[in-house]
Amino acid sequence: MSTNNTASSELDFDTPAAKRHRNIRALKDKFASAGIAFGGISVIVAILLIFFYLLYEVAPLFESAKIERWQDNEQTVAPYAVPGEGNTLYLTMEEQAEIGLRVTDTGTFSFFNTRNGEVLKKESVSLPEGVTVTSFALASEYSGIFALGYSNGQAQVFQHKYKSTYPNGVRVITPGIEYPLGAETIQVSDGPLEVLALNGEEDTWTLVGGQQSKLNAAQISLTENLITEEVMAESDLVAMPDMNIPANKILLMPDRRWMLISGEDSKLGVVDMNAEGGPKVTQLIDATPGNITSFELLLGGNSLLISDDKGETSQWFLVRNEDNEWLLTKIRDFKNGSAPITGISIEHRRKGFAAITDSGDISFFTTTAERNSLNAAVAKGNVDMIALAPRSNALLVEQNGELTLWKIHNEHPEISWSALWEKVWYEGYQEPEFTWQSSASTNDFEPKYSLMPLAFGTLKAAFYAMLLGTPLAICGAIYTAYFMVPAMRRKVKPFIELMEALPTVILGFLAGLWLAPFMEVNLAGIFVTLLVLPVAIIAFAYAWACAPKAIRFLIPEGWDAALLVPVVIIATMFSFWIAPGIEQVLFGTEMRYWVSNELGIPYDQRNALVVGIAMGFAVIPTIFSITEDAIFAVPKHLSYGSLALGATPWQTLVRVVMPTASPGIFSAVMIGMGRAVGETMIVLMATGNTPIMDVNIFEGMRTLAANIAVEMPESEVGSTHYRILFLAAFVLFLFTFFVNTLAELVRQRLRKKYGSL
Repeated sequence: MSTNNTASSELDFDTPAAKRHRNIRALKDKFASAGIAFGGISVIVAILLIFFYLLYEVAPLFESAKIERWQDNEQTVAPYAVPGEGNTLYLTMEEQAEIGLRVTDTGTFSFFNTRNGEVLKKESVSLPEGVTVTSFALASEYSGIFALGYSNGQAQVFQHKYKSTYPNGVRVITPGIEYPLGAETIQVSDGPLEVLALNGEEDTWTLVGGQQSKLNAAQISLTENLITEEVMAESDLVAMPDMNIPANKILLMPDRRWMLISGEDSKLGVVDMNAEGGPKVTQLIDATPGNITSFELLLGGNSLLISDDKGETSQWFLVRNEDNEWLLTKIRDFKNGSAPITGISIEHRRKGFAAITDSGDISFFTTTAERNSLNAAVAKGNVDMIALAPRSNALLVEQNGELTLWKIHNEHPEISWSALWEKVWYEGYQEPEFTWQSSASTNDFEPKYSLMPLAFGTLKAAFYAMLLGTPLAICGAIYTAYFMVPAMRRKVKPFIELMEALPTVILGFLAGLWLAPFMEVNLAGIFVTLLVLPVAIIAFAYAWACAPKAIRFLIPEGWDAALLVPVVIIATMFSFWIAPGIEQVLFGTEMRYWVSNELGIPYDQRNALVVGIAMGFAVIPTIFSITEDAIFAVPKHLSYGSLALGATPWQTLVRVVMPTASPGIFSAVMIGMGRAVGETMIVLMATGNTPIMDVNIFEGMRTLAANIAVEMPESEVGSTHYRILFLAAFVLFLFTFFVNTLAELVRQRLRKKYGSL
């Protein structure tokens, strides 16, 4: 009885200590469960926050434009009478859209408050008796330089400027008229200047004008008096031959080589001012199906915009043909309805314009993106003139002697699906292309925001990295987990995993400054090594298998793989030793020169091969570690049972171990690919960062991640460029999310298929 009682007391699970232990354990379980749940939910929430933050930054890119009547202190600015006398020749605004300028055919310049029409300053041209203003020409909206043509055949060039001062901390804008070509008039023709064109830069300018069928060109050179700082203009007048095109309007491109003539019956003439023997018409085109109503140069002066009474606006620019001749080519159309377009206003700093119809409906277009961002009614019936502010945030509409001020919200019109993912025909290009070029030194630059080169570069870099890293990592993991003796495995596995701790900036530094120059000089050695090394390993393995047992037994079982280390080193050294001779025999010169000259394949020092090798070493530890764990975790009874049934170790590996470990191996490859896709520093330092689309392994590339790292510090917060970089990050996020989701589905299917083994 005493023995039974003792046993019963020892098996009592309800003692205070046992209850306390169970309570503590239950509490720990609850804390662990809560912690794990909190951690998992936090990860999901963090990913969702990243997703929505990226979406928040990207969404404004695709918003439509808005237009509304301007308001000051919540009061709508009412229409007011146009300032000055005469008919409007030119209407514009200064930077802040606070002061407007109206130039009339009486030679009057009226600066006025755009909110109420109050005249702030008024200047008039001193015209001789009986002389009137007969024509107007604008160099560009950005420069603010324009010219008036007179009935006596003379022209005068002006520039409107605005000076900002801050007395007592209050901004005061002072407008004024300057004379960039001197205050004196310039003789252009012996008759009235019915048409006039102006363009130039710095000290060289050209004025072309005259009657519809008789034009002259005045070549103007400027000199400045160093003492008085007075600008003196020397003019050389050249009579132009008859162009056989009665000109309604003429335009001169900034290089002053090409002049464009708008003629009767929608005829468009292109004149080469530098042609041999003097200016001559090189093209005569039927530009539009209807009558030309607007004829203007886009920002930069390299593209022509033509509007007609059929409601269509077309963009044209010069393109070289197969015979190396320049031809004015129609690039794209912009159409919104069939109402006649009566006028257009060019944006001062973007490749866009606003078109107004005879019914008072206005449309905003961006040429590069081929985007119509706004259609709205700003008047009832035909308007006389429209003018955009330099920042394209305000619009002046003149109708029946009154001006109306409108506020515009149109922040990112340069973006559309076609601009991001399709080929775009940019100014100066011979054909549509995928191009990324986000900035330049000129103000009339056409931004090129195609993400295709960046996405292509990302996949290219990942492909070559995985091509090198995946076979080495998986084969190494198979041997380490399945064939290697435990003592050697305990040394090899941590050593390879330690490679993952190496900062990628170090790998990028080595790849860019050492590996790339080394490969350029020893390119043949690299390829000879790729051929010799496998042969050397197989030959050594065969020789070792045929060696006498007395020799083979000198090496402990499972340690014979260590003998491959000197084999690899010796084979590599031998490859580089024989490479120069092979190079001379096969190519007669260095391999890189032969590749470039004979095959026509460009060779860039920092190329995809360098990235593949450097980034391959970066992803090898990740793939190796996960694959090795997956293979080593396969239950031993499966492999023992297979061997017991007569299968060879290789058959057991291929038919039992690998299928069972396939979910883990697939996960390793997908995680390695994610690492390669998101890698920044290696591709940043070893690729040359050229955003081109070329599968050539000897060419560089630019990836999405590297592009963000390079350009984000230079982008203006909230700008189109800034949000495009966030869009690149969003695309990278969606790509990795899609790949990881697909990988998880495949992994679950593999686990379900082979989990019953």
